[in-house]
Amino acid sequence: MASENIDVIGLKEEWNQLNEDFKELETTQKTYGKALDELVKFQVKCAKGIKHQRYRLEQISQSLKQIKQASADDRVELQELNRKLEYRKEQLHDLEEQLPSKNGPYLQVILGSVNVSLLNKDDRFKYKDEYEQFKLVVTTVILVLSFISIAVYYRVFDSILHFLLVWYYCTLTIRESILVINGSRMKGWWRTNHFLTTLQAGVIIVWPSGAVYQTFRKQFILFTLYSSFLQILQFFYQRGCLYRLRALGKRYNMDITIEGFHSWMWRGLSFLLPFLYFGYAFQLYNAYTLYQLSKSPECAEIWQVPVTAFSYLVLFLGNALTTSLVIQQKLKETLPYKQLINK
Repeated sequence: MASENIDVIGLKEEWNQLNEDFKELETTQKTYGKALDELVKFQVKCAKGIKHQRYRLEQISQSLKQIKQASADDRVELQELNRKLEYRKEQLHDLEEQLPSKNGPYLQVILGSVNVSLLNKDDRFKYKDEYEQFKLVVTTVILVLSFISIAVYYRVFDSILHFLLVWYYCTLTIRESILVINGSRMKGWWRTNHFLTTLQAGVIIVWPSGAVYQTFRKQFILFTLYSSFLQILQFFYQRGCLYRLRALGKRYNMDITIEGFHSWMWRGLSFLLPFLYFGYAFQLYNAYTLYQLSKSPECAEIWQVPVTAFSYLVLFLGNALTTSLVIQQKLKETLPYKQLINK
């Protein structure tokens, strides 16, 4: 009987302790709620301040442009003011990255108004790393599946490969849009490339298994195989470049590995470029092959073949021109330095 009383007393003490802990939890929760309200107020205040700063900067810039004549001393002052204006714009950009961003049109259609801004730097870096690992894992799966599809012809494997490509590139466009909102500076053609590739994969997935598909099938799988190999090669090469440049403080921490060539990949260029341009030539060859097949009497497809051919042509032109322009720009930057060294 005594042991039962002891157990009851012990349980009551545990409950009382738990009750005290719950009261402390309620207090913490109220403090958390107030902090959230304060956070939103500060975010709105900062956003208004940044908007006001940009408005005033634009006014000052317009006033500077209206100055036609100035003395030598005034020109020095004006140049210094211009430099300060540009530096302030960079400061505002850095401040804005710490605030929640509105979804762009693409994310607005897919996710609506859901806030995908990550305010914590550690969370941003974690998301960026998960994006890189996602690319590596899925690309490796595509590589293996391409090998299987070449070795064994089975329509189910083809369908799995096509669905995987559509899902992969569609997911990439969403993840990259979220990365851009959270501070990644991925812009230009390489992001557009993924949108076009998603569209292309969607067209191929509805391509009927007719005579033209059978003719082009092996070439398409070989291209997918090589493209996956090239992406894995670029991943490890670019990751090494970014690691070195970030350690030297020359690259932004949210920069990511991407398809294609960028100016920061200049080191080791002779190793990577032949693989890249062979891939671009493969895209052109795909476009030519499909164009010829579209004129074949066996081509029963009304639009899939010519649309796929056109998409390969656009990808070839975009990839080759963008990479060539980056190389040309980098050569122009390097040439004066070499001339200076030779003097």
